[in-house]
Amino acid sequence: MTLAARDAEADVSVLVPAKDEAENLPAFVRLCAEAFASEPYACEVVVVNDGSEDDTAAVLTRLQTEHAFLRVVTHRARQGIADALRSAADAATGRIFVFYPADLQFLPAEIPGLVAPIRAGEADIVTGAKQGQYEKAFVSGVYNWLCRRLFGIRVTDLNAVKAYRREVAAVVPRRPDWHRFMVVIGAADGFRVVERPVTLLARKAGRSKFGLGRIPVGALDLLSVWFQLRFGRKPLLFFGVFGGLLFLLGFLVGLAALVIRFGFGVGFRPLLDLVMVLVISGIALFGFGFVGEMVAGLREEVHGLSRAVERLAARDRHG
Repeated sequence: MTLAARDAEADVSVLVPAKDEAENLPAFVRLCAEAFASEPYACEVVVVNDGSEDDTAAVLTRLQTEHAFLRVVTHRARQGIADALRSAADAATGRIFVFYPADLQFLPAEIPGLVAPIRAGEADIVTGAKQGQYEKAFVSGVYNWLCRRLFGIRVTDLNAVKAYRREVAAVVPRRPDWHRFMVVIGAADGFRVVERPVTLLARKAGRSKFGLGRIPVGALDLLSVWFQLRFGRKPLLFFGVFGGLLFLLGFLVGLAALVIRFGFGVGFRPLLDLVMVLVISGIALFGFGFVGEMVAGLREEVHGLSRAVERLAARDRHG
């Protein structure tokens, strides 16, 4: 048996956000125990009760007495998957994390297949490629296509279950819903990404927490991540170019206004207003760029301090 003992360190930590999953959790934990029983590494399951309103808390309390490898973290109110994953990561002891939902749409028996490339040193992130029919296949396909085009990621599915090294979690900004861009952000930071097929099943109990209202939020988040990765470290490159173009355009329009006024004796007031708008907008964008450069510098310093703290924490965990 290679399931982690109570309060013992594990090699692999399965991070499980759970919101109103009382009906699914007993079977999920049982299937995890069966999946890990023959593996040569210690495994644990960290379930985050994310403000559930059903019997999830009572079910987890009972399961924790039955399974020593189960750890439970509780959020008093729903905070979302991103915060649930961070809370689970803080409580986890493994060097490899696996993000897996508790709804039984993905089989725990396939977790070792996701972990294998990381343990073999072939990858740092392994994302699952959903196999099977599901309701939001079109939306998911559009999202994955946009990610491949915008970020150059050569995998077919970026938003399913995934396994990743503990260090990957540290590079994902603490922003709501940005866990969906973990693969993109990790790849941009130099982590190796591979893909493995995973079976997607129909939900047997409970209801989905995702609605159509998430689509516009996801689209805006996608643009935000693209901008951060493209210009986050050099904001003046973006604001400076557009600011310079507007300033140059204002200068040219100003010359045209002077020629029309003094060369042809025709005064055209709207041109003067346009010159002022273009010049002021160009100067403002340049200003945003300079402020962005200072913010980017501070962020790099904070990021460096955060990594130093992570290294010290890892050193303390391993003695």
